[in-house]
Amino acid sequence: MMNTFNTDLHCDLLAYLLRANTSVDDGQPGCSLPYLKKGHVKLQVMAIYASTGSGSFHNGIRQSEIFREFLNSNDFFLFYEHNINIPEYADKVGVISAIENASAFCEEDMDLDAGFKNLETIIQNTRKIFYMGITHHTENRFGGGNFTDTGLKEDGKVLIDYISDRKIAIDLAHTSDQLAYDILNYLDRKNYSVPILASHSNYRSVYDNKRNLPDELVQELIRRKGLIGLNFIKDYIDHGHPERLYEHIQYALSLGAENCIAYGGDFFYDKEHPDQSRIPFFFDEFKDATAYNTINKKISEDFSPGNHGKDKPSECPGFSSQERYLIFQSSCILDLPLDDFNNIYMLHLGFYPSMDINVQ
Repeated sequence: MMNTFNTDLHCDLLAYLLRANTSVDDGQPGCSLPYLKKGHVKLQVMAIYASTGSGSFHNGIRQSEIFREFLNSNDFFLFYEHNINIPEYADKVGVISAIENASAFCEEDMDLDAGFKNLETIIQNTRKIFYMGITHHTENRFGGGNFTDTGLKEDGKVLIDYISDRKIAIDLAHTSDQLAYDILNYLDRKNYSVPILASHSNYRSVYDNKRNLPDELVQELIRRKGLIGLNFIKDYIDHGHPERLYEHIQYALSLGAENCIAYGGDFFYDKEHPDQSRIPFFFDEFKDATAYNTINKKISEDFSPGNHGKDKPSECPGFSSQERYLIFQSSCILDLPLDDFNNIYMLHLGFYPSMDINVQ
């Protein structure tokens, strides 16, 4: 029996649940529980997001508490390498937390030590932080967001020093270009072995938006064996052309990013966004996690082994030539015997072999 599972590197369900009278299964954001299950999502990274401003760390800690409640529910389990085949988790969604904007634990005028204490509280509540994005759209005390030209600040260097041996990846999805380069240079200068990814970003050469990655950063992610999560927000695909999502995939392949491509749908509750001109944020084709079923089918037809010679995905290590499988560029799209699920190095997490996300 073959089973298809998907992973997604970024959603904002936790931030949505800060609202009154909401629930994981109310069908409002595209990452609601019914959509995750219908989309065969076996690993969903849950972002802890807070905008930079007064009270931000309270929102961050509260979201970590909601995540802790997830782990005590009948709907979710803490995903790690050796629990995917446990029968009691068969109908649950695996989750790991992440931080989107360091303001979620440290405000602008807060003592750094107090901020790091808040970070430790978040880690204790969630039991593991997969990755951390230092900024969001705007500038904060640590560096510049993607709508700025500001680079890495001194507090940002202290933050990187603090997490450098914590097995927490750094996310470049919401950095300015300058901040991204500064982070990479700082890691190299300090000789830190910190994984890098862009959890929910597309390709600027396909569609020009500062939230999308320039070629130079794509090449750095390839070189450092990082991940790049495809973002489904139409502003980052092409505002008028949903089919261009596949052009982003094709462009990634042309750059040699076949082992980096992942999903980072960025589903969030958009109905009350202050910029009404952007609503709806998602094309109908990609408005919730059930879209993975359609996208997987399209990918299997257009990009799978044997369909397009020069774009043929690389072989999956650990499998014989007789093994039946579908892997899009070693991505999170799987069609594998359940017993062999772990052979894909915990899906994309295996690109970070030094990252032990087992619960101690």
